Amino acid sequence: MTAPGVLLIGAGGLGSGAALALGAAGLSRLGVVDDDVVDESNLHRQVLHEEAWVGKPKVDSFRAALERRFPAMAVRVYPTRLEPQNAVALLDEYDVVVDGSDNLGTKFLANDAAVLTGRPLVHGAAVGTFGQLLTVPAGGRPCYRCLFEELPPADADAPSCAEAGVLGPVPGVIGALQGVEAMRLVRGEAPAFVGRLIRYDSPALSLRTVSFGANLRCRVCGSAPSITRLRPELYRQEAC
Repeated sequence: MTAPGVLLIGAGGLGSGAALALGAAGLSRLGVVDDDVVDESNLHRQVLHEEAWVGKPKVDSFRAALERRFPAMAVRVYPTRLEPQNAVALLDEYDVVVDGSDNLGTKFLANDAAVLTGRPLVHGAAVGTFGQLLTVPAGGRPCYRCLFEELPPADADAPSCAEAGVLGPVPGVIGALQGVEAMRLVRGEAPAFVGRLIRYDSPALSLRTVSFGANLRCRVCGSAPSITRLRPELYRQEAC
């Protein structure tokens, strides 16, 4: 019998915090999806990576760091980007999904793939001095798209993650909470963040909860969904 597993999307700052929490909680099987390389400018927040790995694949650095700290954890790496063509096959291999990606296109894709495959998803994001997280139960209702609905247009007046930057500790805080929530799901416990968007304000050291419900008109988990398969034109995935 295969041990319960978590698929982690993104081996950056959020992923580092989540993976450390999962390992400390005793997770035995982790998959990591990322197509990027280690960048020296990100080391302050991507704490599982070291200077010696700069320029090398993040997933390899990630696996080496985790195997040193948690030798009982089996880490399988996927040096690729989550895409509509591979998302369903990847998610089917795991029980819980943790979204530690750094762009909105991937976040909408992760949500839709999780709903369509019946996998619970723990979403996290960090920009500037703020972070957020929520949990999508298996099958949605509510899901990430119930709250945010659509990917903003390409010409929307919003800074990219590269332009806005992020305070180093923020993704660590959000990632750790994602890891704790994912382990609750792995153990069969009730999730803590369903129907709740948790907003973390680092300067104020505060957490604010925004409650939301299922959107019957949601395109992926509503009463008459229009998204029944993953189509590339639905997801614009900028690199950060």
